[in-house]
Amino acid sequence: MSPASRNRETLVLRASIIQAIREYFVGEGYLEVETPYLLTTMIPEAHIDAIEAGGRYLQTSPEQCMKMLLAQGFSRIFQICRCFRKGERGGRHMPEFTMLEWYRAGSDYFDLMDECEAMIRFVAKRVGLGEVIAYGTHEVNLSRPWQRMRVREAVERFCGISLEEVLAHGSFDQVMVESVEPRLGLDGPTFLYDYPASTAALARLSPKDKGVSERFELYAAGIELANGFSELTDPEEQRARFLKEVAEREERGAPVYPMPEQFLKYLERMPESAGVALGVDRLVMFLAGKREIDDVVAFAPEEV
Repeated sequence: MSPASRNRETLVLRASIIQAIREYFVGEGYLEVETPYLLTTMIPEAHIDAIEAGGRYLQTSPEQCMKMLLAQGFSRIFQICRCFRKGERGGRHMPEFTMLEWYRAGSDYFDLMDECEAMIRFVAKRVGLGEVIAYGTHEVNLSRPWQRMRVREAVERFCGISLEEVLAHGSFDQVMVESVEPRLGLDGPTFLYDYPASTAALARLSPKDKGVSERFELYAAGIELANGFSELTDPEEQRARFLKEVAEREERGAPVYPMPEQFLKYLERMPESAGVALGVDRLVMFLAGKREIDDVVAFAPEEV
């Protein structure tokens, strides 16, 4: 039996979910855009590696070009596209995957939490799934309001130690993956927000606390679905953060990409705004009740 035949019902649901996503954003006055997949420069992120193709790089995210459009006056934009990341493979990861990104001028991360919630509820209703999603042994209720929890609170609640201790020991990522994330969104989706400033290379810092970034992640049934934040619009601060990411890449012996000078130039004109990146494959996994990302795509990488 071919992979496509094996997943026929899920692929039909996937198509309906993608159609519903488009319907939602068009109805909210967003413009669907298409940006290049092949780039000459990359936004440097310490732990995301690009795939080289013909002297250029396949995009790891459409973020760079979409923000350049935002700076040109396109105030509400969205895109559903393919993204590529070297070495990512697992039950929830593929080197080639589908991403939904959207950006809205005049908004912050709280506004986009609201919109993220509204969009997923709309999609679930449109494809006939209702408000309760069965996922493994959990029943995740999509009815409002969705839980919102600060990172500090989550670390203290699930680990019994302070966020400062975790950061001091350099174990933030490990603690999040092993002790916090699996416990999020089990009864209803959860927004985890106000991440440490050191973990958000492109997010605006909170004016009330410079140690905190205006960033959130959305979890349902322990699955990370989305990452969003209020955008940093200061080109000098952004350059300094990029250089820090580059230094981390050099330290671990990872390739260093050309600095995205055009992006930094456009940043001077970018309005106050917020954006979200949502993994479409993972959203389908959640709504379809599937445990493996291979179960929601037509072909796994090893099958072609």
